[in-house]
Amino acid sequence: MKRIGLFLLTNMAVLVIAMITMNLLGVGNYMQGTNLDLGNLFAFAAIFGFAGSFVSLAMSKWMAKMSTGAKVIETPKNADEKWLLETVNRLAEKAGIKTPEVAIYDSPEPNAFATGMTRNSSLVAISTGLMRSMRQNEVEAVLGHEVAHVANGDMVTMALLQGVLNTFVIFFAKVVAWVVDRVVLKNDSSGYSMTFFIVDIVAQILFGVLASIIAMWFSRKREFHADNGGAYLAGKENMVAALRRLQTMQPGELPDQLAAFGISAKGSKFGELFMSHPHIEDRIAALEATPQEALKVA
Repeated sequence: MKRIGLFLLTNMAVLVIAMITMNLLGVGNYMQGTNLDLGNLFAFAAIFGFAGSFVSLAMSKWMAKMSTGAKVIETPKNADEKWLLETVNRLAEKAGIKTPEVAIYDSPEPNAFATGMTRNSSLVAISTGLMRSMRQNEVEAVLGHEVAHVANGDMVTMALLQGVLNTFVIFFAKVVAWVVDRVVLKNDSSGYSMTFFIVDIVAQILFGVLASIIAMWFSRKREFHADNGGAYLAGKENMVAALRRLQTMQPGELPDQLAAFGISAKGSKFGELFMSHPHIEDRIAALEATPQEALKVA
């Protein structure tokens, strides 16, 4: 129920921001009688496409805390919390970024994630299940992987990519809907017909599938870079050990908006093209083949 509420809240925010932006810029009316105004349509698509991705990015820390119940460590209550704060601070300093907020969330499943709008305003969270099931050097490597995500600017880059993909999905779906409605079916009435709306929805679903394949391909590439960064920050042996440990565990499930930034993820039932993370054995092989001098935070 909480996730549904957050989903509705996010979409309301996107709608409000998009409408305000269109009014300020004087765009949005892309149907002129029976003709399609491609310039106005592209502006409309870009506003809605980027509004969705950047509203999600701006709200990401708050939504992460709400959806997972993550509690930020302000004052350490025990030795584990003290170690977590000190470790993330040390890793962030080595990565050249401001120390992220550090949080723990209660879940028996092992996972961790990073989120936040900028490199210097981020959150790194870890599950109680991962803390209990990994050795300290392995936990440090997981934290290094998440700090590397932050230092690499992955959250912003992913939001930009998603904004571009959203823009083209909306734009081409409406072009296809117009062609089917006006050219193929020769509807000459002004305004939007029911056919236009139906084809638009179907086309957005189909183009959205293609966009997801691109986004997931980029996500998998980004995981290799985060592993490389984690190995640089926490030690290659520790990063490999952490990945090997993850091979023996069932990964914890995260909300959709956080899944791409977790240390691991469950495989997609739609096939490898829709996986946000590479297979762990591929990540281990890539890391072991990387020379020590090539390890870095991008």
